[in-house]
Amino acid sequence: MKYKRVLLKLSGEALTGSEKFGIGYEASLNIANSLKKLHSDGLQLALVIGGGNIFRGVNLKELGMQRTPADHIGMLSTLINGIALQQALESIGCPARVMTALECPKVAEPFNWTRAQDSLNKGEVLIFVGGTGNPYFTTDTAAALRASEIKADVLVKATKVDGIYDKDPLKFPDAVKYHTMGYSQILAQNLQVMDATSIALCMSNKIPIFVFNMKLLGKVSIDELIAKHEGTLVKESSP
Repeated sequence: MKYKRVLLKLSGEALTGSEKFGIGYEASLNIANSLKKLHSDGLQLALVIGGGNIFRGVNLKELGMQRTPADHIGMLSTLINGIALQQALESIGCPARVMTALECPKVAEPFNWTRAQDSLNKGEVLIFVGGTGNPYFTTDTAAALRASEIKADVLVKATKVDGIYDKDPLKFPDAVKYHTMGYSQILAQNLQVMDATSIALCMSNKIPIFVFNMKLLGKVSIDELIAKHEGTLVKESSP
């Protein structure tokens, strides 16, 4: 297994399923089963989950709310999603643990680097919530940060499309897909698959990024997805 320790970035909307907003039971269970399949294959699996199914801080600009408290609400939303996913995993016999960057001791334990390493080595699925614990940073940046801290072999981002394109494939039928590309290419072309901070962080720590369609989660191994170009692999450019 080339990619044994994986940091998976999931959007909060993945938990919505057929619901209009919030957390759908069936969607949560489907994701949990997909994660259990990867975990059963011997993968050391950690996740960062967003909170967009519950709240998006940018929406409160119209109401005059300041960015910092709006981001705090968004971080709390990720905490809710993390607990829901942890419970879904535990219900199907897959050990899972939630760690939060936003201190909320009666709900989830604070992130601790040593305990996170121990948890992965013991075979627990680790769910990171609360973003980075600071406003003005996205959950993509939180994913890059945690991937760096746990020394992940790859950061995997599940999306609605099957990779990175030169423009939005949902809007432009002539969009061209990249199978592989360099970090600097994403930054230079301003491709919006992840924010610039997260790309730069992965680049400085030499962590590959793999972007693929959420529908393939758990169908085959991460190694197979990457080998068969079922997405886009971002890595260091060849000299």
